[in-house]
Amino acid sequence: MTRKSDFENALRESEQRLRWLASIVESSDDAIVSKNLDGIISSWNKGAERIFGYSPSEAIGQPITLVIPEDRQSEEREILTRIRRGERIDHFETVRQTKRGSLIVVSLTVSPVKDASGKIVGASKIARDITEQKKNQEMITTLAREAEHRSKNMLASVLAVVNLSQSSSPEDLKQTIVGRIEALAKVCSLFVATRWIGADLSAIAEQELAPYSGKRLLIDGPPILLEPGVAQAIAMTLHELATNAAKYGALSQSNGQVHLQWSHEARGQLHLRWTETGGPAAQEPTRKGVGGRIIEGMITQLKGKVHLDWRKDGLVCEITLPV
Repeated sequence: MTRKSDFENALRESEQRLRWLASIVESSDDAIVSKNLDGIISSWNKGAERIFGYSPSEAIGQPITLVIPEDRQSEEREILTRIRRGERIDHFETVRQTKRGSLIVVSLTVSPVKDASGKIVGASKIARDITEQKKNQEMITTLAREAEHRSKNMLASVLAVVNLSQSSSPEDLKQTIVGRIEALAKVCSLFVATRWIGADLSAIAEQELAPYSGKRLLIDGPPILLEPGVAQAIAMTLHELATNAAKYGALSQSNGQVHLQWSHEARGQLHLRWTETGGPAAQEPTRKGVGGRIIEGMITQLKGKVHLDWRKDGLVCEITLPV
């Protein structure tokens, strides 16, 4: 009686474990599939149906190559060869094909299945869809490379600004450098709105010339989106022109005015003109100042041209730049 009860208890426990394992397999989000040594599907859970699109009735009895792209058929031969040797395959990343024909990236774990005598009779396969995960990883890698590239470009611009900056006193030098770096920082804040595609010239002009806005300043030009390198060069140019005008030019006088205008020509040329009036007579310097060297250096680096005209009624700066 005791032996019979023990046997029945053991049988019930075994059945309970099997039901438990079956429930885990069936409710798994991963595809859990079994196949024989010829690669014919013998079981197919709901996770497999969700990931690959085939119902159990459509998949069971079919070769596992049902979900393997034509150019990856050799993978299954290699997997079956290793399974016959008793090997387990862990986290093998590959590509599989759904019922609709779309390709997905999966992580596979394949294990040998043995019978009661220990003979290998098939394989169990767990497939996890990692398509979105791979896309996210690729996006992160791309963004990291872009961030590195932009950081290097920004640091190069800052270094050039620092190296070119000069002043008669440490405090003036500090203010000069800070002002130029702030001009670069301001234009970079505009890039955020377009995800670093560029910045609109009107927004750059309004931002850089905001301290001098009013009747003394006229900004006129069509919308044009400048890529980051050009946008930074224009922002620095406007900063230098405005700073010079505030110290020595039209913006240093109560009646002085500045007219900034630009046009975008059919040949892809940006023509920008800065005109000062009502200020002290502009006198061409005997040697090129730091601001002039910064403007010329940044514009010519982009294959553009700068022309400064020192007129009696104020400075006129004309810039032509391919955009």
